[in-house]
Amino acid sequence: MDEGQSDQYMEIDGQRIAPGERKVVRLGIARLPTGTLIDIPVHVIRAKEAGPVLLVQAGLHGDEINGVETLRRMLQKNLFGIQRGSLIVVPIVNVFGFIHFSRDLPDGKDVNRSFPGRKTGSLASRIAHAYTGQVLPLVDYGIDLHTGGAQRHNHPQVRYTQNDQRSKELAEVFGPPYYFPSKMIGGSFRKICHRMGVPTLVYEAGESMRFDEGAIRAGIQGIQNVMAHLGMSAPMVGNIASPSIHLEQTRWTRAPRAGMFVPQVECGQRVEKGQQMGMITDTYARATKKIKAPFEGHIICINHQAVVNQGDALFHLGR
Repeated sequence: MDEGQSDQYMEIDGQRIAPGERKVVRLGIARLPTGTLIDIPVHVIRAKEAGPVLLVQAGLHGDEINGVETLRRMLQKNLFGIQRGSLIVVPIVNVFGFIHFSRDLPDGKDVNRSFPGRKTGSLASRIAHAYTGQVLPLVDYGIDLHTGGAQRHNHPQVRYTQNDQRSKELAEVFGPPYYFPSKMIGGSFRKICHRMGVPTLVYEAGESMRFDEGAIRAGIQGIQNVMAHLGMSAPMVGNIASPSIHLEQTRWTRAPRAGMFVPQVECGQRVEKGQQMGMITDTYARATKKIKAPFEGHIICINHQAVVNQGDALFHLGR
């Protein structure tokens, strides 16, 4: 969307939102077998003065609730006050997954592998199609909030699109502990945004189905940093953020054998090459395998699964 057009009406699913107006649009998707309509609540907040349109969303995977809580708090505390431009805030994209405590939809499909979607496709594809057609054409910039998968705890980090300078700039401004380039995945939200010319960053923090206060606070601060950078709101007075670390390379350390996994380091910790990060032992204490750091770097994710199989991802390291 051309920033010069943001002084006009914005329309989503047939509903018009004028400059200076604030409205919740319910984007209809499908019905449950009971006939209950499932829709996506889309909060639209518009300043009177023209400016960029920023999309902030969470819950693309239904079990990733840190981002949902981040946006809920910001809405409750009125932290989305802007003087310029427009905000589109979507706390839960995958409503079906959220009510089933599931990453995916009831049909097993992943919405974040279904973009741009099809009107007559699977349920995930239909959600992606409606979102791509109704919301994304309005957007200039995007922030997508995620967490680690089940038992995988991500230290707050931002991933930006490789070779996309605008998304890298957003990542730097967000101010996370770590940020790094990431290749686009087919059918992902970030890939369709890139194709549509919308620079988008992905904020990853915490673990599925668990609240993490540090992750939530860092997410709130990062979103406010981006809003201020885009000239939508005033900079936070007295905000002194720790310097972000840019990682050039990331790599998973995997289980060399099956057994009981015991981590011996913490997320966000810096490790030396060869340092012991954990161990895997059999249940009868007959054999123990040490897990050592393959290079000097920072631990950005730990798998907290207690019993692992050979080849399971254990530590995500960056340098």
